Amino acid sequence: MIELLKDLPPYVAAFKATGKVTKEDYEKVVIPYVDRVAKKYGKINFLLCLETDVSNYTAGAWMDDAFIGIKHFTHWNKIAIVSQQDSVKKITDLLGNFIPGETKGFKTDDLAAAIYWISQR
Repeated sequence: MIELLKDLPPYVAAFKATGKVTKEDYEKVVIPYVDRVAKKYGKINFLLCLETDVSNYTAGAWMDDAFIGIKHFTHWNKIAIVSQQDSVKKITDLLGNFIPGETKGFKTDDLAAAIYWISQR
């Protein structure tokens, strides 16, 4: 399941993923919100707090994740992924070499730092 994280600046699309993450989660929560941020602000600061293992993402969720990444390729300003998994942090940091904007991986204990970083324009 994916839910919107509230109380962040309006140009930040922030989400928390728990349990099983499905295509419907992306279609009902992530895609509409990211589309609104991109339309209103032109750039997107994106935060995903992964409180689930990436293996809990369905194939449909991965497809929609890729779709939104491509659709808004030039709109990414900052991307922060928070996870307990070291591999997720490493991949997020590496991703910055291939897409516009900044990317940064954070460990779960550093959620406050991630929120501070993603809230800065």
